[in-house]
Amino acid sequence: MIAMPVWSAIEVSRARSLVLVTRCRGVDVFYFPGGKREPGESDAETLAREIAEELRSRVDTATMVHVGTFETRRDDGRTEFRMICYTAEYTGPLVASMEIEESDWFGYGDRARVSAVDQMVFDALHASGRLP
Repeated sequence: MIAMPVWSAIEVSRARSLVLVTRCRGVDVFYFPGGKREPGESDAETLAREIAEELRSRVDTATMVHVGTFETRRDDGRTEFRMICYTAEYTGPLVASMEIEESDWFGYGDRARVSAVDQMVFDALHASGRLP
């Protein structure tokens, strides 16, 4: 089985050195906002749609910057989950909608509160100095 890539938007608040995360109803773990690509969508279209659906905000796709692609592996070495991450600027309020119960801004000290693959992103951002 090949994992479905998930596109995620990461907004790094330079003033506060924090990243935007969301939590779905009924779970305790936080995740970066984003989701699965629909047939025929580009990365930019996927991010714009997902952020509009989940947070009622508009992504400025012209500001998208690829942060990295992160994968978790199964015991047999095959890809289990792949997440392609971008930073992007947005406009509009961050209003939780659809399956999202809340959004928050996390620093590196909050790493234990996010999913395993998101922890990989936290580590990469920390190592690069973008999330001290």
